[in-house]
Formats: sequence, structure tokens, C-alpha cells
Amino acid sequence: MKISIITVSYNAQATIAETISSVACQTHGDIEYIIIDGASTDQTCNVILSHPQYKKITRFISEADYGVYDAMNKGIKIASGDVIGLLNSDDIYFDNTVLTQVAEVFSDPLIDACYADLIYVKEFDSSKVVRYWKSKDYRAGLFEKGWMPAHPTFFVRKRVYERYGAFNLQYKIQADFELTLRFLSAKQIKTCYVSKIWVKMRMGGISNRSLLGSIIANMESYKACKEHELSISIAPLFIIRKMISRAPQFFNLPK
Repeated sequence: MKISIITVSYNAQATIAETISSVACQTHGDIEYIIIDGASTDQTCNVILSHPQYKKITRFISEADYGVYDAMNKGIKIASGDVIGLLNSDDIYFDNTVLTQVAEVFSDPLIDACYADLIYVKEFDSSKVVRYWKSKDYRAGLFEKGWMPAHPTFFVRKRVYERYGAFNLQYKIQADFELTLRFLSAKQIKTCYVSKIWVKMRMGGISNRSLLGSIIANMESYKACKEHELSISIAPLFIIRKMISRAPQFFNLPK
């Protein structure tokens, strides 16, 4: 089974080498690795081209785009794998067996997508865990409460993207929320939750960098729920509920 991994980058010279290494060391034998760079102005491209595992990168494109989700859509469009996963340029896989585990899940032909747990680590020290995104099996009503699967752990069959579309670029921060909502709730694809940690994500993303960023992101989540006609409370209550639901992630850290 071919698994396509897409990494999008922009001015990620400090972290992308570790991201590439985490993909290159995977034990799964059939990996297509695509890097879509947004015409970085720092040394990102040089880091990629000089990486010791550069030969394991199937395709590398550096050109201007309209943001992270536009870059992801480019990668999805050219991916040839049976299954597609997205790994940000400042994230890494938890260990070298993650894609082997993914392939095992998709050995069941009825499974359309799978996801697992994620840990947030300090921006400059990936060994320091600060937050634990423990997920759960999907059931109807979760998105209305602000839940979503951890997107960097979300692997989807290419046929699902072909049938239901990729990221909606109207959503600048929460297009991943809208996409997973569309797939799981609106289109009711068959998913599998794996209760294991698959990804380390560095703190500092747009949606968790500040209170204002968090509020804007949650407003987009509310908009996505309304677009897909989910039964939700008024916007302020939805946002407060969503933000409160994240609090345990900072205290219930993995042992």
C-alpha cells in the first residue's frame, strides 16, 4: 500500500530537517513523500536540498501560494498514494512505526480514514511535552461541541478527497476543522480511531499562538458548523465550550 505524505513549508529552516528525518526513518516500505514550499525567503529550500535523506523525497516544489491550505491542496492533487497524510514542517512522527500502523488500519478495505493522538511539545525542545490531545471514537454530535480529530494524525484514502473535495480556502485558519467535519459528519465516511500517539506538534501555531488567534479560529469552526447545518448553540457559547474542552489537554499528560 502506497502512503503519500505531504509536508508544506514556509520559512521553516529551523525545524524542517527533523520533519524530513521522521518521515525518512519510517519502517513502512512504500512511501511517497511530497514537500510543497511556499517560496521561502530563508534557508528552508537549502536545508531540504542538502538533507542527508533528500533522495527519499519523491517531489519537491517551491513556489508562491495562497497559504498553508492551498499548498496542502496542491500536494493532495499530485499525490498518487492510496492513502494521504499531512505532516507540517514543524511536526514529527512519534516513532518510526507510525506509517506501518497506518497501513495495518487500512488493510481493512471498509476504512476510509483513521486518526490517533497527538502531543504538543515546546517550540524549541521536542522532548518536552506540554499538552496531550487525546482523541476518541467519532460519534454524531461531537463537532457541535467543538471536537475534531488531531489533523496531523488524520490519514484519508485518496478516493475520499476525489469524491468529497479537499480544503475549502474560504477558511483561513480552520479549514482542517471544516474538512474533517465534512468527511465525518456530513458525508459519514467510515473512520477508525487508534488510541496511540502518532505525532509531536510544536507549540506556536496560528490558532494557539494567542487568545485572539484562538477566538478567530473558533469563529471559523462555528461558521463550518453552520455551513453544514449542524445544530449548535449561539456563537459565544459554542466558542466558550470549545475553549474549555481543551483545558484537560494541559493537565492529563501521557505517563
